[in-house]
Amino acid sequence: MSQTVEPSLEDESASLDGYFSDAPLVLKPNYPPLRETFDTAVVITNLPKAPAAKVEKLSKVVGRLVSKIGALAESDSFPGFQLPVDPETGGTLGFAFVEYQSMDAAVQAVKSLHGYSLDKNHTLNAFPYERAMHLAKLEQEEFKEPKPTPFKEKPDTSKWLLDPSQRDQFVIRHANETVVNWSDGKNVPVVDYDGSREKEAGVSWCKYYVQWSPHGSYLATMVPEKGVILWGGEKYEKVSRFPAPGVDIVVFSPCENFLMTNNNNPKDPEAIKVFSIQSGEFLRAFPLFPKGFVSEDLSPQEKAQVRPPIFQWSHDDKYLARMGKDIISVYDTQTMKLLDSRSLIASGIQEFQFSPTANILAYWSPESSNSPAHVDIIELPSRNKLRQKNLFNVTKCSMVWHNEGTYLAVKVTRHTKSKKTLFNNLELFRFKEPGIPIEMLEIKDAVMALAWEPRGDRFAMIHAENPSSTKVNVSFYGMKKTVVTPAKGKKKQESTVVNELHLIETLSGKQCNCIFWSPAGQNIILASLGDSASGALEFYDLNAKALVMKEHYRSNQVLWDPSGRTVVSVVSQPIHGGHFKFSMDNGYILWNFQGKLLHQQSFETFYQFQWRPRHSLLSEEERSKVIKNLKKYEREFDRADKELALKLQLQATKAKRSLRTDFREKIFRLKELKRQQKEARIALMNGYDSDDEQNYVTKEVNIETILSSKEEVV
Repeated sequence: MSQTVEPSLEDESASLDGYFSDAPLVLKPNYPPLRETFDTAVVITNLPKAPAAKVEKLSKVVGRLVSKIGALAESDSFPGFQLPVDPETGGTLGFAFVEYQSMDAAVQAVKSLHGYSLDKNHTLNAFPYERAMHLAKLEQEEFKEPKPTPFKEKPDTSKWLLDPSQRDQFVIRHANETVVNWSDGKNVPVVDYDGSREKEAGVSWCKYYVQWSPHGSYLATMVPEKGVILWGGEKYEKVSRFPAPGVDIVVFSPCENFLMTNNNNPKDPEAIKVFSIQSGEFLRAFPLFPKGFVSEDLSPQEKAQVRPPIFQWSHDDKYLARMGKDIISVYDTQTMKLLDSRSLIASGIQEFQFSPTANILAYWSPESSNSPAHVDIIELPSRNKLRQKNLFNVTKCSMVWHNEGTYLAVKVTRHTKSKKTLFNNLELFRFKEPGIPIEMLEIKDAVMALAWEPRGDRFAMIHAENPSSTKVNVSFYGMKKTVVTPAKGKKKQESTVVNELHLIETLSGKQCNCIFWSPAGQNIILASLGDSASGALEFYDLNAKALVMKEHYRSNQVLWDPSGRTVVSVVSQPIHGGHFKFSMDNGYILWNFQGKLLHQQSFETFYQFQWRPRHSLLSEEERSKVIKNLKKYEREFDRADKELALKLQLQATKAKRSLRTDFREKIFRLKELKRQQKEARIALMNGYDSDDEQNYVTKEVNIETILSSKEEVV
């Protein structure tokens, strides 16, 4: 048997002689850079404590969850996260370590996973690993109760509602001035606050636009360089600040719990920010456009023309929603995360709106493939489809809710098969009736505007055969009709209200392009607004059939006060944009609801007029009680009006008497001065006394003038 003899080291060295270099060997291994911080690591707690048999399943769930946020720092021996286990039982301990490739991903993971509901019993907590290290180093000491922060009473933001004269307020922006005024609908507005405190400090109260909150509790002033400041209380104290550089738009939630800012910058990933008003906490940010909303196939010029979809709040502040491409993203405002972690599928959606009084949203989608256009009514949070209406040959739709959520009008613009002729019809949804029945109203004319009567069941619309017509028709329709049953035999005449759509009346040949109902209903203004319009204002009482014609040249806004007593027509200009060509017409006019001019004021630069919203604190029963006892309140208000008129008269009389007294004192002083200077005056005039009547010659001259003559033939 042969035996292999291995060569010795000397033999190997001799055989390899000449193959090695004489240069010294310098070891420089290519190690990755040493990270001395743990800014890419995250700790997740409150995970389920899974037994050994379910550790693998839990690992898959956690792996899928954390990998969705960003790329994990994986290696051959480390999957990017670790679930520590009990060495005795093999079960998990309820927490995990996760490492990402970038610090940005770790920061996003903390934001996304903190408060995330893994299941009904486990809501995750997430925080940076460095925070865990800091907590581990803390020494256990005896707890010392911290001293409470001294209580500072917040200003009463509803104090203005207690005004004994029940006046309304409005704010105006002109030049560098911001002024809040009282208005009682009868007399000249009275200044409440004009930023005098800020003027004394050498700063401007506001240099941009302002915005009242929905209940009138706060006044928001925008400072584009910094953000938004909220003011409130009797003295307009500073309530809170919200950092939002570049802010251009401010939107309050309906219940005043949240504030949204928008800088309209498509390149800013945090263009839209949401804050909590009570705590001042920043809750979440959104880009201006949802992902995939703007097609990449569009040119830069076409992309610039795409308008960003707006966010909308539900009536109770529970939900915040925005339209995306084929979806509606609904966010729960408690967590600011997607409702049920998914968006609502709405293929081809073009528009959606929340109901003003319920968690119901309506949206419409155009025709696609073999599917017709349709209007869908969706209930939240169940996502149940309450109603769907299919529409055919649709060019465009627009939706208008009644302010009480009882009706929804969908204006449908349709085309013929040749698509050369357009016509309109209205789809009217009744939400207070079982099954949400729909009525269709066919209209041959083009419909330019539609508005519901607040607290009523009537609506008005502007229509004409040609959309560019200068003369249009205004029609009024009712959703309920009173049917009178005539008396027969012993039965008396009876009146019954039925749900039936009917035409009330049509006003022909009107010169208007906008309609504005009074918040109290019954009265409506037919206005012709815009640069090329006449500025005509027609005050119409639908019940009394009374019409009053007025005009405010170049007016571009009409705004009712919350009570419906006063309305304002405005000529304003944008803050940005250089010289305004109609600056000579800038200003506003206050009218009462019958068209009587109350007050007019002009400004060289006038930017904004806003009534302070007034939140109704009365229920329908209480409102009915007030209406029933209206004569009693009328007497009280008449007495208050007389007292106010007497007070104003006394003030005017006192001022007149003061002026008369000053004038008489001045005359007396001048006469006394003339008397004292008499001798010097006579000496200067060589002894001539102009006050001596003997130095004058009196002549009487009679002049007869015939004012008129009349000849009569007898």
